[in-house]
Amino acid sequence: MTLLDRRIDSIPASLALAQAANESGWGTARFAVKGNNYFGLWCWSSDCGLVPNERKEGASHEVSTFKTPVDSVKNYMLTLNSHPAYKKLRDLRLEARNNHTPLAGARLAGGLLSYSERGEAYIEELRAMIRINNLSQFDQANLDPAP
Repeated sequence: MTLLDRRIDSIPASLALAQAANESGWGTARFAVKGNNYFGLWCWSSDCGLVPNERKEGASHEVSTFKTPVDSVKNYMLTLNSHPAYKKLRDLRLEARNNHTPLAGARLAGGLLSYSERGEAYIEELRAMIRINNLSQFDQANLDPAP
């Protein structure tokens, strides 16, 4: 498997749904409503997004804004598939692929230690959201195009 194959692969629906719900307050957060950002993705240049109301003193990041919700999803997928901070997620996914094991959001959540300042507590919260909301039922969904 090439480096590109290891990087460009799917993200389990349960993980994406749990992160979107968590990061956007089930779609009600200011960043989701005003910026179509459902994944809490940051940007680093001035005026690239919305300034968090409770941004720490001296911090310069903003929360990215997107034209559409789909743009937010595309950026989320690109981020997980390419940013060095999520190599562990990609390694866990590759391991599942090599073992012919279905991708599971709860397992891949373990590769998101750097996604939130909350670290391990964030991962455990995602896993609980997946379990409590039975989101893993969507991991093997097959979406057929309309006839």
